[in-house]
Amino acid sequence: MNSSVARDTAVVLFGHGARNPDWAGPMRRIREALLARPDAPSVELAFLEFMTPTLPEAVAALTAAGARKVAVVPIFLAQAGHLTRDLPILVDEVRAAHPDCEIVLATAAGESARVVAAMADYAASCLD
Repeated sequence: MNSSVARDTAVVLFGHGARNPDWAGPMRRIREALLARPDAPSVELAFLEFMTPTLPEAVAALTAAGARKVAVVPIFLAQAGHLTRDLPILVDEVRAAHPDCEIVLATAAGESARVVAAMADYAASCLD
């Protein structure tokens, strides 16, 4: 990815949220890892409840900074519950609020074969 693309693209790591702010630690580390990549896109966190920013707030900030394509990546294990009921409604609202920005919704991170393989590797390493 070249730097002009990186400035126009962004990722929102979307999580459920929790009352304990430490809960978001893994998401913050994922964000830091993404930002450490060459030509990294902008990366923000967003939460469904209990924490801020919300998805509309995060996307508004990214588009105000120049993002023209935003990938919403749910940091959930499975594509169920909130991801099938609540998130599509939120994404439709964000798309309507930012018609000049392409909003892409990924499936839950835990549905990725690469994530499943990494978790299996981790589980196997616990026997070492």
